[in-house]
Amino acid sequence: MQNYYPEGKLIDRHDNKTSIATIEALRHSMLMGKTLEARAIICDNDHNLIVDLPCGKGIIPRCEGAIGIADGSTKDIALLARVNKPVCFKVTDIFDDGRILLSRRLAQEECVKNYIQTLQPGQVIKAKITHLEQFGCFVDIGCGISSLITIDAISVSRISHPSDRFSNGDDILAVVKSIENGRISLTHKELLGTWEQNASRFAPGETVGGIIRSIEDYGVFIELAPNLAGLAEPFDNVKVGQSASVYIKAIIPDKMKVKLIIVDAFDSPADKAFDYFIKDGILTDWVYSTESADKRISSHFGTEKTS
Repeated sequence: MQNYYPEGKLIDRHDNKTSIATIEALRHSMLMGKTLEARAIICDNDHNLIVDLPCGKGIIPRCEGAIGIADGSTKDIALLARVNKPVCFKVTDIFDDGRILLSRRLAQEECVKNYIQTLQPGQVIKAKITHLEQFGCFVDIGCGISSLITIDAISVSRISHPSDRFSNGDDILAVVKSIENGRISLTHKELLGTWEQNASRFAPGETVGGIIRSIEDYGVFIELAPNLAGLAEPFDNVKVGQSASVYIKAIIPDKMKVKLIIVDAFDSPADKAFDYFIKDGILTDWVYSTESADKRISSHFGTEKTS
């Protein structure tokens, strides 16, 4: 099965560069039905996208710019937002006067038919962060097709904004949470490990780094990893988002608690790096909690789709 990638993954590949290098190569690509990529450099007054090709300028007419543009279900801002970014397309016509017509819509429709419609709940897929909002992050799951990860599904450790975890352009993995009426929703936290998996990386007596995520009257919540936070004793003059050095006082699996003491807190860019404990496959049930814990945090992925 052909692989379908988030936009930007093909543009620097040798076969893509070769396929757009000359008019003859573009004609061959058109006959083969290849999906190609190049950078959109202009969105004109009529909202046609102008694409920079080595052998000339390609034109993606407005109605060919994305699925849903023609019927209004996709707004034209989706076209304007592609300027100065890679766009995928299929070559639809090459004229003697040098005009090269392209269609992003056709590339997207093929991606939907051959890839997105084959996805199953629980399936681990590749995605690319395209936009961050207070309520979550939008990701490209293939050929510019967008999906959403809500903020509560990004990690078990609570964050105030998706930018605490991601940046635009990040390549990530995600899990298909549900498929309803053809719309894909995603989750992410299940890939970041269970409480036990994360806690096993730490030991009482160690002093480690963390990020202050919440300040309460009874203590300060420190994120040690995206799926693991601990509670430190109250500490003066700290702020949410600061980095911290923390002493691990105790790790208590039965209560899923990590007791901490803040050694120091300071302003420093947060390290957004994280590891995936799961990188592929299809999940059915995922349990974050320890076996002995009273509180149960889990996810179940059904196999049914609604259309």
